[in-house]
Amino acid sequence: QVRLVESGGGLVQPGGSLRLSCAASGRTFSSAAMGWFRQAPGKERTFVATINRSGSSTTYAEPVKGRFTISRDNAKNTVYLQMNTLKPEDTAVYYCAASWSSGYDTGLKNLYGSWGQGTQVTVSS
Repeated sequence: QVRLVESGGGLVQPGGSLRLSCAASGRTFSSAAMGWFRQAPGKERTFVATINRSGSSTTYAEPVKGRFTISRDNAKNTVYLQMNTLKPEDTAVYYCAASWSSGYDTGLKNLYGSWGQGTQVTVSS
């Protein structure tokens, strides 16, 4: 298990950018694949992006491909989500999560064992 704390959310205009950070505590961070998920009001939590343990492989959900970039710094126990060209439909609470399971890149929530508390992203003019 690892404790995860997200930051960097806020209010941004359409077309703008934000970078989310997720700081992890615990020695197991570098052994975990990491993912970002989001949950809009009244909707299910959905997969956004994932990155493997070394950072050499990433996977994205179709709605964010080409606009969002996931990265990690194992020396800082931190994973990032750079979000560009934001749209109103990106408005949601964003969660980071850690997985020690194979198949993590499928984006299945039940393969992620540790979750942060979430950070709100609002895209509005």
